[in-house]
Amino acid sequence: MAICPECEFEIDVDEYDVDRGDTLECDNCGVTLEIIGLNPIEFEVASDDEDEEEDEDDLGTDEDEADEDEDE
Repeated sequence: MAICPECEFEIDVDEYDVDRGDTLECDNCGVTLEIIGLNPIEFEVASDDEDEEEDEDDLGTDEDEADEDEDE
């Protein structure tokens, strides 16, 4: 049994089925959790860095397209 750090819900996870760094969603509150410890299993609320990086990449693409239009 592991505890969601966001809502303190007990999550049943088999320590042999997961690795450190894996993510899963809390069935109670829906937050994405990252496994930071295996014995006992410990969670940390996963950061949204991946989503922010994708947003930054999208912005960079738009600027590149604008520069190409100016060159024509």
